[in-house]
Order: sequence, then structure tokens, then C-alpha cells
Amino acid sequence: MPDPRRTPHESAVEKQIREAQERGDFDRLPGRGKPLPNLHDTSENWWIRSYLEREGISRDALLPEPIQLRKELAALPETVRGLRTEKAVRDLVRELNLRVVRELRMPSMPRVPLRKADPDAILEGWREARRPPAPPPADRAPAAAPPAERRRWWHRFTGRPLA
Repeated sequence: MPDPRRTPHESAVEKQIREAQERGDFDRLPGRGKPLPNLHDTSENWWIRSYLEREGISRDALLPEPIQLRKELAALPETVRGLRTEKAVRDLVRELNLRVVRELRMPSMPRVPLRKADPDAILEGWREARRPPAPPPADRAPAAAPPAERRRWWHRFTGRPLA
């Protein structure tokens, strides 16, 4: 007779898992036999990184507000390049400046120096990027290439260079 003190104790959860395995409930699960993803990532924040990638969220969303504003201010000329109207550019700059003012009035940590964007300078850069390139002056004709030196027929046999 087995010693009751030596028999392993099976919890209710372990019993349900064992019974499901015996029934074959785990045999046709998707991903069966495939390695687990992201096993190579050994950092302590692997789950945050995988969540952001899976949900399509930018990592900048985790940054403090002052740093996010600094990055948005730095990327503003590139951001407005895709806008179609001056009103849209002015609205975007106005909204960003309101957020900067809100941060300046009630600063949060870390303290990052911030300055409002100049709407006129941003608008001028936007106009400059949309302006078509100027055509070349019509009075100047393109310079013709100098004529290539011809090789004399007897140089073909002697192997002498052109000049």
C-alpha cells in the first residue's frame, strides 16, 4: 500500500488540466508546436514593448508631456508639409502652442525648456516647400560638351593613346 504522505497532492486546477489533456482538448490549438514569440527579448519591459507593437502605439506615447512637446515642436516643419491649406497649418500650430502654454503654466517633471512655435515662420516654410521650383533662365543655353577627340586609324594597330 502506498504511503499517503508520499503521494503527490494534485490541486483542483492541476486536475482539470490533466483531464483536459487526457480528453485531447489541447491537441488542435493554434500555434501548437511553434516556438513562443519574443523569447530572445530578456529585458524586464518585454511585455510593454510587445503590447505597443501589437496595438500599433508609438513609443513616444510613454514619454513625459514636456518631452513629447519638444519632439513635436522639432518635427513641426515636417508635419505641416503634408497639410493642404494655410488654415490647417495655422490651426495645427495654434493647438500645439496651446499645449505648450498649458505645460509652461503648470509644469510637470522633468523640467524641459519649451518655447512656442512661431506661426508665421512655420507658414513661410510651408509656403516655400509648396512653391514650384523656378525654371532655368531662358537666355542661357546649356553648355555644349566639347567634341571628343577622334582616334587616328593607325593608332588602332600601334596601341598608342589618344593624345
